[in-house]
Amino acid sequence: MTGPPSSRRILSAELLSIGSELTVGETSDTNAAELARSLTDAGVTVGRITALPDRLEVVADAFATALGRVDLVVSTGGLGPTPDDLTREAIAKVWGETPVVDPDLEQWLRDLWARRDIPFPEANLKQAWRIPSGEPLPNPNGTAPGWFVAGADGRIAIALPGPPREMRPMWADHALPRLRTRGLGADVAVRTYRLMGIGESQVAEILGESMLRNTNPEVATYARAEAVDVRISALSHSDPGGIRTAEALVEDAAAMVRARLSAYIWAEGDQTWAGAIGARFAQRGWRLGLVEIGTGGQVMHLFGDVDWIALAEARPDDAAIEGEPESTLADIAHAIRQRAGAEVGLAVRARERGGDTAVSVAVVTDDSEHRETRRAFLGGSHGRTRAALTAAGVLFTVLRDAAD
Repeated sequence: MTGPPSSRRILSAELLSIGSELTVGETSDTNAAELARSLTDAGVTVGRITALPDRLEVVADAFATALGRVDLVVSTGGLGPTPDDLTREAIAKVWGETPVVDPDLEQWLRDLWARRDIPFPEANLKQAWRIPSGEPLPNPNGTAPGWFVAGADGRIAIALPGPPREMRPMWADHALPRLRTRGLGADVAVRTYRLMGIGESQVAEILGESMLRNTNPEVATYARAEAVDVRISALSHSDPGGIRTAEALVEDAAAMVRARLSAYIWAEGDQTWAGAIGARFAQRGWRLGLVEIGTGGQVMHLFGDVDWIALAEARPDDAAIEGEPESTLADIAHAIRQRAGAEVGLAVRARERGGDTAVSVAVVTDDSEHRETRRAFLGGSHGRTRAALTAAGVLFTVLRDAAD
């Protein structure tokens, strides 16, 4: 795989996570998710993510096979100085080239040890290796330079170190810029809608199989901890009618999603509940007084340290109000609003009921009072977390409707 690089555009990729500690479950792989997200945002389709043990034949075969399918293969791990760090050897084997010690890299390594007045371990010389088709990627946070290797057909292999504090800057500052100069990704557009008060299976049923099976634009649902997300993505497409931009394709699908799910949409992109609700408060210059009962403080945990909460209290489930009318919760919301000197009062109470959690919410303002009771799936800590999400959804809806 030698020769001058071609003008091949980089549209597809696979990721290899190398290290026996991954395949035996001793270490969790976070690198692959970050790299996949970065490449997807750049318009590159990531087809596979594979974890591999520290075995030369396995790693070399994975590189060779992946390079036969895609334009780019990015690996993390296996760049250390020990005999079981075999990523360089695997890439050299696939390219049919012999690694040699690069004098500049060797001097850089020796200087690292000299600055610390420590004898240089000769085993670390393998971290100064390179092959003719490879370009070293600087590592200011460790002793393992990366590799950027281009084949005659334009396919590329990139080897990054495994520690995230070394991998991230090498990828962002050195690998990505090199990829962009070669033509990284296609014209891509992405839009994400965040939904409340509905489950993923219900969303899928409403959107329908034909929409969810389409590939461009692609519409996918994801059950997150704080919401159900509908993600719409598209690549520019040429047909007999001309070129359709990615943004136009996404907007066509987004219009259908909004038409079917508008009642459940509370945000776009990666917006959080604190951000979405905070924006509503900021529009009016309002603040909130909050009391939560039996939730274990999950509402405050969900919102975090925000300036629009004037006063917040978390109480255990109070038996003294167990048998009183539901309006008692509204009285609590009125009281916390007055004590906080806030424009809005929110009171939330969670109680386990038959394996699930009954969630009661009261939202009061100067001229309105809203009360609602829902059942959250599961009890215990899961139920309390869902109780907080329920309260956030009710509060958001009241604020939204008040602004309309």
